[in-house]
Amino acid sequence: MEKQKLLIVDDEEINRAILSEIFKDDYKILEADNGQDAARLIDANKDLVLVLLDVVMPKLDGFGVLDYMREQGLLEHLPVILITSQKVDESDDRAYSYGVADVMHKPFYPEIVRRRSRNIIELYQSKRNMEIKLEEQKEKIHAQEKELLENNDYMIETLSTVVEFRDLETGDHVRRIKYFTRIMLKYLAKYFPKYDMVPERIDSIARASALHDIGKIGIPDAILLKPGRLTSEEYEIMKTHTTIGCEILEKFRRNEVDEFYQHCYDICRYHHERWDGRGYPDNLAGDAIPISAQVVAVADVYDALVSKRVYKEAFATTKAHEMIMKGECGQFSPDVLECFELAKEDFFNIIEVIKMFDFT
Repeated sequence: MEKQKLLIVDDEEINRAILSEIFKDDYKILEADNGQDAARLIDANKDLVLVLLDVVMPKLDGFGVLDYMREQGLLEHLPVILITSQKVDESDDRAYSYGVADVMHKPFYPEIVRRRSRNIIELYQSKRNMEIKLEEQKEKIHAQEKELLENNDYMIETLSTVVEFRDLETGDHVRRIKYFTRIMLKYLAKYFPKYDMVPERIDSIARASALHDIGKIGIPDAILLKPGRLTSEEYEIMKTHTTIGCEILEKFRRNEVDEFYQHCYDICRYHHERWDGRGYPDNLAGDAIPISAQVVAVADVYDALVSKRVYKEAFATTKAHEMIMKGECGQFSPDVLECFELAKEDFFNIIEVIKMFDFT
């Protein structure tokens, strides 16, 4: 087994010889008689396990070497024992402020140096091994989270595809809703920090928005695909797609604190609620409506206006924007409407791109 490397830095040859004799049987010894050479050897030997460092040296003293190691971020992983002939109060406090592992004063006792050095090496290596294991665990957890996210996306795409088979317009509709929702949430994050729209939450809500109409799976074709105006009875049945969707989602719930599920549920159930309390299914009003559902509600209405449906032609993007801002399509949160106004050009651009390409 190859010996571990240890660096001895001292301008006095006799001190280097004494220290080398102490460690020669257990370690491969590297030596430097000044701070500049020490820095070079430290840089060239990434597998060093300990540096025994003198303070007073030519060219670059011990504290100069410590400055270099601190700048390179080495002191956390490479232990340094400072060996000095200075008085305790002259060097110890300064040395420990750098984060050295230990300070020893000349003249030193070989057995004490050996034992303290071995303990320090073992301590740092145990710490490093623990850090490596923690990093491996973090990577494993990250991989699991990535797999879970991919599974969630797969579930979303699968369920959205099922709806697409039922309602030919919904397939493209859910894709656009995700883009509109993400854009508005970014403006909400920038101008309304009270909603705490961190990037992870924005991503989760945007993905969840694709399931806002999943409950339409349970609506009869005669109503869902009817080209004309719905009767009052038919409209009441259509409104149940919000609660049907929640029943479907409940079967995919993993635990009581599943944030992604909660976004899906809130959006599915409440995206037809209105700021003035005249929406459905629960007649919620104002801030009682989850912010995720408020944002998706505007995105949903806008996309319905600018899209051709079996019962209507598409409105121009500028006209659709004007209708929403004037309250012709229901009442929405002032904060969300402000974000909708800020996102106007982004919405227009997306619609134009969709017209030119298969925007998925």
